[in-house]
Amino acid sequence: MRYRTRVTAPAAALIGTAAALTAASSAHATPAPTGTSPAAKTSGTPGLETLGDPVFPDLGNDGYRVTSYHLDFAYDATTRLVDATATLKICTTQALTRLSLDALGLDIRAVRVGGRTATFEQVDEKLRITPARTLPAKAWVTVRVEYSADPRRDLAHTGWVDTPDGFAVCCQPNSAHTVFPCNDHPSDKADFSFRLTVPSGLRGVATGLLVRTETLSGDRTAYTYRSREPMATELVQITVGDYVVKDRQGPHGLPLRDVVPTARAAALEPALALTPGIVEWLEARLGAYPFETYGLLPCNSDDPNAFDFTGLETQTLTIYKPNFLLQEEKKIGSHMMHELVHSYFGNSVSPATWADLWINEGHADFYGLLYRYERGWADSLGLTTMEARMKDTYARGDQWRHDSGPVAAPNAVNLFDSQRYLGGVLVLYALRNLVGEAAFNALERAFLARYRNSSATTEDYIAVASEVSGQDVSGFLRDWLYGTKTPRMPGHPDWTVTPVKTSLVAPHSLRGGHYHDNSATL
Repeated sequence: MRYRTRVTAPAAALIGTAAALTAASSAHATPAPTGTSPAAKTSGTPGLETLGDPVFPDLGNDGYRVTSYHLDFAYDATTRLVDATATLKICTTQALTRLSLDALGLDIRAVRVGGRTATFEQVDEKLRITPARTLPAKAWVTVRVEYSADPRRDLAHTGWVDTPDGFAVCCQPNSAHTVFPCNDHPSDKADFSFRLTVPSGLRGVATGLLVRTETLSGDRTAYTYRSREPMATELVQITVGDYVVKDRQGPHGLPLRDVVPTARAAALEPALALTPGIVEWLEARLGAYPFETYGLLPCNSDDPNAFDFTGLETQTLTIYKPNFLLQEEKKIGSHMMHELVHSYFGNSVSPATWADLWINEGHADFYGLLYRYERGWADSLGLTTMEARMKDTYARGDQWRHDSGPVAAPNAVNLFDSQRYLGGVLVLYALRNLVGEAAFNALERAFLARYRNSSATTEDYIAVASEVSGQDVSGFLRDWLYGTKTPRMPGHPDWTVTPVKTSLVAPHSLRGGHYHDNSATL
């Protein structure tokens, strides 16, 4: 392996280069609509029922892109069922005789396309819809699906979290379509709004800001939320329960709202009060927080089987198990940072495919560890510096590549192994050692600016790193991300890699974006 000579360009020049990247266009743009006159072309074909994801090839549907979702949920506390309507505005990319949505475990009652009744069938995890007439290419179309759902239904995988007084949702990576019919892939981000009708005494909360509260007959209340920024389906949060909403102010007037079990609000306050300082620390490194609000949702369930993680980065409202947040700051602070980082890497900039997950998790662990060590908090290995932790991780490199594959080449089984977390941190650490701290900080901001409200690939990150650092780091990063052997660490020629033992298996986390016992030794 050959490394280029380290470039130490002045920080001002690097920041200027980063600023120039902000003018790049967003991938959230959709094709311009065309008319649907009788003269419009009527021939077409069924849309392809995949977006070709390398990890989850069955996810997503081609032939259209979604520009917005409106989810109208009515929760019945007696039956514990949700009566729902999902209204999607799509833009076709080809003439369609049939389209499909991802859907599993939903009891579909009716479908309308462009205001007309459509026929439909549910096959495996697809809802196949045949409109009354062929949809022209590049046309705006509204798809409305009426259905009901049982959050307690036993499915092969589910995004529902059943709680004693309602539910929450945790859809990452591939379970949003168990909650609402959708194009369930992070490359197809869309605008979202929500209307949640619940019995009075319960609270309905969703991603984004509350824009309307209605008192209805039958002792029911409807809450309407709207997300200001586009969102991937896996990041949606909808929760119903006996919650109180606690408002506070973050840096620069950022509204912070926490959704807290009423009975535990006082006990959870010490953890919730940490958020403004955590946001301020991260903004100094990555720039202004990218969304309209932030806060925590200590989900109203202590059932260890309710969900198999401690925290998940649902957009603008990170969900946690409440007992985790009852610990002292040094036990939770670095993980709270990890989840906040996902607002930038993972939420604002989403993975273009699930093979790009290392960008989310590597960055979340990277800044979570920096935050930990800056405060002198030892990790679970007893280490107190990033250098010591990376030396330990480096020694495991070949073993993890043997057991879990390269950092940027996961499969559905090992997607959330440590290789995507600490393995990703090691890549970022190596890159920072190579290009210097000023260049690294500038390229991080440039990447976030260029792909804000969009999705990005590993190759996109490599391209920005080369452009902003002023040197071609493509070969260097590809070796680190796709190689079967751990490359030499810049600045540490004495570091060694432990030989592979075929009987060992790399530590495994339960699900992504969450606190887990191996890498979050954070």
